[in-house]
Amino acid sequence: MRINFTKMHGLGNDFVVLDEIQQLIGLTPAQIRFLADRHFGVGADQVLSVRAPTSADVDFAYVIHNADGETVEHCGNGARCFVRYVRSKGLTDKRTIRVSVAKGQIELTEGDDGQVRVDMGEPVFEPAEVPFDTESLTAEPCGDWHAWTLDASLHGAPDSARMGTAVWPAEMSLGVLSMGNPHAVQVVGDVDTAPIDLWGPWVERHPRFPNRVNAGFMQIVSRDHIKLRVYERGAGETLACGTGACAAVVTGIRWGLLNETVSVDTRGGTLTVAWAGLGQPVWMTGPATAVFEGAIDVPDA
Repeated sequence: MRINFTKMHGLGNDFVVLDEIQQLIGLTPAQIRFLADRHFGVGADQVLSVRAPTSADVDFAYVIHNADGETVEHCGNGARCFVRYVRSKGLTDKRTIRVSVAKGQIELTEGDDGQVRVDMGEPVFEPAEVPFDTESLTAEPCGDWHAWTLDASLHGAPDSARMGTAVWPAEMSLGVLSMGNPHAVQVVGDVDTAPIDLWGPWVERHPRFPNRVNAGFMQIVSRDHIKLRVYERGAGETLACGTGACAAVVTGIRWGLLNETVSVDTRGGTLTVAWAGLGQPVWMTGPATAVFEGAIDVPDA
């Protein structure tokens, strides 16, 4: 089967974008993995599908698959690429569109400067809705919220990095929330030297997160500026993570560490995230770039 695609990225978080407006392609998880493979396919962190609206109050539907073939609920960098794609392809002439995602709707606006502003919705703090298993855990007060402490000596801590060492801490203190997908955020002294390759997979697959989790590592530079690395569920560490940036800023605000508007430096570039507090949506602003278009023969699976 031959399919047409567009390769895009948001600060290096890269995507294969598929037009499924007229007809669903019906790719299997194995075919998604093939497309995302950087050696045998196109190469991407996620595969994004642009689909016809599912209700009268939205313009499009937005479906996201991680590189491992699994469907995920949300992707902020992908959302910015989504609006750039539908406008450049002539699928809409609106600057602001509403799009349905797995857990609701989001609003996307492309500005004259090429920056895309996304209403990412309200963060969700109820552990059961993340989901996050809090049985036998005690929440530690932090700012106007709390942190959850996990015993890092348990659940598959690598033998090469035992607890209580500089590489493997005895405990990890996390802010746990959902931005339409699950996130666990922790503060580190230096994101450039933090062993994300060890800590990220451990947090992502911790048994207290039944659907796995995106693991964020945040360095506070000032009250208006953070550095961030995210080990994404099903994709590994990416150059940028939009929902992860939102989750990190919300965590920092609730812990009393950050102001309402924050510049977030990722390895792929800078996002601006703003949150006015409880009951308000998170707003994310950043670029979206088309790289190339092509066609590829996808093997049967």
